[in-house]
Amino acid sequence: MIIKKKDVCGFESNWTYWTLLFLCALVPFPARSDITCASCFAPQRHVKEQVKPTAFDNRQLESVSRIRGLDRAQPSPKAHRDSASPFWSEKLEKAHTSKAKRTAPIKETDGKVDSTSSPSKTKVKGRERRSLFPIDSEKIANGFQDAADPRFEFRLTGGADGTGRGPRQNEPHLVTSTFALSGDAAHNQAMVLWSGHNSSVILILTKLFDFNLGTVTESSLWRSIDFGATYKKLTDKVMSRTMLSYLYVCPTNKRKILILSDPEVESSLLISSDEGATFQKFNINFYIMSLLFHPTQENWILAYSHDQRLYSSVDFGKKWILVHERVTPGRFYWALTGQDKEADLVHIEARTDNGQMQYITCRAQKCSEEGRQYPFSGRIDTNSLVVQDQYIFLQLTTAGRTTYFVSYQRGPFRTIQLPKYCLPKDMHIVSTDEGQVLAAVQEWNENDTYSLYISDTPGVFFTRSLPNLRASRGLAGNLIVDVYKVLGVSGLIIANKKEDTQMKTYITFNKGQTWSLLQPPAKDATGHDISCSLPLCSLHLHLQMSENPYTPDTISTKQSAPGIIVATGNIGPELSFSNSGMFISSDAGNTWRQIFEEEHSVWFLDHGGALLAVTQSAVPTRQLWISLDEGRQWGRLSFSSTPLFVDGVLMTPETENYIITFFGHFSYHSDWQLIKIDYRSLFGRKCTDGDFQTWHLHNKGEVCVMGERQMYMKRKPGIRCTIGREYSQVVSAEPCICTLYDFECDYGFERQTSGKCAPAFWYDVNLPAHTCTHGQRYRNSTGYRRVLLNNCREGLKDTLSPRMQQCKPIAPSGLQLSTSNSQLTAVLGTNITFRVTLHNGDSLSTILNVDFGDGISVSYSNISQLGDSITHTYRIAGIFRVTAHAQNSQGSDSSSVYLHITSPVERIFLSAPVVVIRGREANLTAVLWPSQARTTTFYWWFNNNTEPLITLEGSVSQTFMREGINSVTVQVSVGGTVLQDVKTITVKEFFHSLLLSFSPNMEEHNPSVTEWRQDVGRVVRATLSQVCGFPEEQLLVSVFPGSPTAAELFILPETNQSAFRSHTEEHLDNMSEVLMNALNQNLIQFDLKPDTRVYVSVSQLTLAPLVDSSALPSGSAMMLLVSLGLVGLAILFIYKFKRKIPWIHVETEDTHEKEPEMISTVGQEKNGTHIPATSYMSCSTHAKHTQFPLNTTTHNSFSHLPPPRELMEKELEAHNTGSLGVGERLRTRHIPNCTNV
Repeated sequence: MIIKKKDVCGFESNWTYWTLLFLCALVPFPARSDITCASCFAPQRHVKEQVKPTAFDNRQLESVSRIRGLDRAQPSPKAHRDSASPFWSEKLEKAHTSKAKRTAPIKETDGKVDSTSSPSKTKVKGRERRSLFPIDSEKIANGFQDAADPRFEFRLTGGADGTGRGPRQNEPHLVTSTFALSGDAAHNQAMVLWSGHNSSVILILTKLFDFNLGTVTESSLWRSIDFGATYKKLTDKVMSRTMLSYLYVCPTNKRKILILSDPEVESSLLISSDEGATFQKFNINFYIMSLLFHPTQENWILAYSHDQRLYSSVDFGKKWILVHERVTPGRFYWALTGQDKEADLVHIEARTDNGQMQYITCRAQKCSEEGRQYPFSGRIDTNSLVVQDQYIFLQLTTAGRTTYFVSYQRGPFRTIQLPKYCLPKDMHIVSTDEGQVLAAVQEWNENDTYSLYISDTPGVFFTRSLPNLRASRGLAGNLIVDVYKVLGVSGLIIANKKEDTQMKTYITFNKGQTWSLLQPPAKDATGHDISCSLPLCSLHLHLQMSENPYTPDTISTKQSAPGIIVATGNIGPELSFSNSGMFISSDAGNTWRQIFEEEHSVWFLDHGGALLAVTQSAVPTRQLWISLDEGRQWGRLSFSSTPLFVDGVLMTPETENYIITFFGHFSYHSDWQLIKIDYRSLFGRKCTDGDFQTWHLHNKGEVCVMGERQMYMKRKPGIRCTIGREYSQVVSAEPCICTLYDFECDYGFERQTSGKCAPAFWYDVNLPAHTCTHGQRYRNSTGYRRVLLNNCREGLKDTLSPRMQQCKPIAPSGLQLSTSNSQLTAVLGTNITFRVTLHNGDSLSTILNVDFGDGISVSYSNISQLGDSITHTYRIAGIFRVTAHAQNSQGSDSSSVYLHITSPVERIFLSAPVVVIRGREANLTAVLWPSQARTTTFYWWFNNNTEPLITLEGSVSQTFMREGINSVTVQVSVGGTVLQDVKTITVKEFFHSLLLSFSPNMEEHNPSVTEWRQDVGRVVRATLSQVCGFPEEQLLVSVFPGSPTAAELFILPETNQSAFRSHTEEHLDNMSEVLMNALNQNLIQFDLKPDTRVYVSVSQLTLAPLVDSSALPSGSAMMLLVSLGLVGLAILFIYKFKRKIPWIHVETEDTHEKEPEMISTVGQEKNGTHIPATSYMSCSTHAKHTQFPLNTTTHNSFSHLPPPRELMEKELEAHNTGSLGVGERLRTRHIPNCTNV
């Protein structure tokens, strides 16, 4: 709405406030959500209201991007009064506007036609800010130059405001008429609707809204039956003493009209079935906030009330019944034809009695508890349900991490798989058309930008297409991501990307496989050359959504006009919102022309056969521009003899009546003025085959686009004929030979600079398909998948397409057991649903046994058919160990959880050593995040113990007596919350270790999550094994949390080698030397990203041998400390002759054994992570003596260590001089006491 008001200087200006209830007469389309609704109405525009951030917007998946459709969640009368946010329905059929406070009208003088004047001369100088409603500010002569007729005039005829002389025969002209809504000059809001397709009925609802009182004080309803030439006031005749608030048109039968009364005065509905000729009044007992019409059934409506109740009507609002209570605003959806079994099915997000949000479906008129279904078992996040096309999206946040789910074609929900270390902070669905999902994802290291991701057909596996997209907020706080999907040409997307500190516009012709800058025009609008060359200078486009429903967006395309793109933008090194002009492309974005030096609003007429433009400025106008040759030439024409403050332009899309309605005011105090414009005479006749020419779609000269040579038909420039609705644009499409860029990288693969797809460092290409049964065949990815809707043939198609491979017998592994809501607690007596997933193995032939821990167990012969069918109800309270055991002919795997029946859960991290000495105590610490002030109970399980150790402190000491792999499980109970973490510890008699550091380029890619550290450790371990030739079973790599990134390499003896200890220690010494040499020579390296290679090196000497730290230096050792010279000689003597003299060898071995025990590499001090300052160690358990004093209390912080380069230099210097060996380095440093990870 527009509020007219004078500023402090007495001048009138435009203040715009939009109502919130415009989503009434639309074809229902998916509502916004914290997973964004995006495939809606063509052209798709997403306009989302601001909701309290929850889940997908703290993690909010809300309506986004330039592929926008209207949100199905409709605003309310109350929201209209409380918000200045714009909300509307189909902008070319209905809208809601109001008067603006105006500047004083500028007097225009009529003049002769100036056919030589350029459109660029309409520039408004000195305009400081852009009005929300585009209105002209120049006096413009009538003129247009046609290719067939070099010069002629467009004239204004008919109506009260016609020009003085009539047009000559066959001369292009406009037929206009002006009508004033007399008596409503004080009304500051209006809602205009065209009744239906090719209908002559227009309805206008005007209101006087008192912002001080917050209510409507006057209202009038006007009706025209002659396309807006005249209007008749209906309020006094059929609606006396009723204050009208909002107007709706049924989207499937636009003869049906529904009007809401103002609930502050009366709660009622006015219903018409004859386009507003007559109305019936029906009282209702609830306050309607929003309405949602069924997409196919004209009488079915959903109504959302102010008390969060959802009602349904099957007789167009005459009678209502309650559907559900506690429904989330905007989270209710009608069934979609071809997707849902029942046409009256309703999808609802509602709060249950226990306070949790759930996804519910039921029949609109039969939604009792018995008739409700729960497609997704367990709770979901608030504001996360989106039903859009073939997809349903949900999200669930647990322990600070959000998981997204998708259902394709109403099938079971599957977890959305983003690249492993994307770690999204926010996610928005951009588009779901064409059987594919485009999503804008804010990754963990993005703050003000998003990344564009593209999915496979089921919407499960996503790959990144373009990072660092520009994002902004609308007036309502809704997120807008600068991504625009061009209509009419498949695979064509335009986006604004941030590079360093600059925003630049990019375009792709193959659905995001390759992106390039826009080619700048060669000349400006006046014909002068433009000095601009790629890549330093290019064309940049505004991808913003108009806040006025009667004006187009800053970029416009049309399905019926393929290849034509009109947009606001600028030329230069980066995107700018000052000194913007208008640009057009006739060949799908390959080349561009500047058509205006000022911003204009441009509409498509005659299904894209003509263009209409009105300049955007804050002064009145009476003229506009028309082009019949795709913007190459423009003719100026008048639509009014008196300059008009244009509030908006209304037209019916894809109709044959050729009528436009301009509405606004001659002055601030005047009545509403509606100007009907008939532009039929601009065309003269119907186009024939001879009026068209062909053009070929291409990408910078490459004729194969999306795997085809596509040829289109378009009207010849300057031909004055009308195209018509039956016009077909595509003439032919011939398949091309498949090339590399006809394929996108499959999940787990990344595009290299060479163009090829290579596996990401975290992706294991050798993992088999878990659904593959022995004896069958499966499709094994080559790292590529063909771009959806790409029609290429032969070429690389067979090479890059997935290959059929024989399934091999595989033992089950990666078995995971969890509850459906990811909680480890439940209320006694409730039905608990368990989920079992098997990542690897033959699931079809794998038997699953689930033991619920209360004496009851169940077995399943086929794990692949489980779904969410494992349910159990506990009858007694307590803590139960639930175990899932999977087994087939090749092996078995198991997974366990400890289920608390009475408590909720919090986040926990178990800090434990990676390797410990058998028989020695190890410190285990449970770290909570965030920390808890209340009493906390910890439960500890070691290996397969069924009885836990219960403590009130987060630290325990445990002695491991069994050599090999030991597991530790810890749970924390805080109030009603329970969380669990599990670690495995390797127990050995002795071992060596080295402290590792990484090249500095690794720090910017460290997301500080456990999985990332584990994957890096796995990659380093495999690389060490491959380079040095040692088995991986003897190597362990543990990456420390924190920054800078560091790790510890553990060198383990072979299994069952304790009896040959002397030989084994010598072997470990040799392994250590080999590994150190490989590390110091930079032989250990791996690719973290396609352009990021990480080098691993030895840092400093770290840990002392693991012995009892209570042992103190002997008296002889103290004497050695006093006699430094003797100590040096003794060390040198021992080092030189230890292999020759047996007793010295034994003494040295004892020395290595009697040193402080290593528990782990990270200290437990409160102020940070501490890492010992040595890197090489030898560990044992049987020593009796030591030859040098030990520092048993000092903990050296890793932040105090010298940089890796200094460490390497010292290491090389020691090797070059030969003065220090490994044993000597151990004796010249302080050796810290062993600390805990």
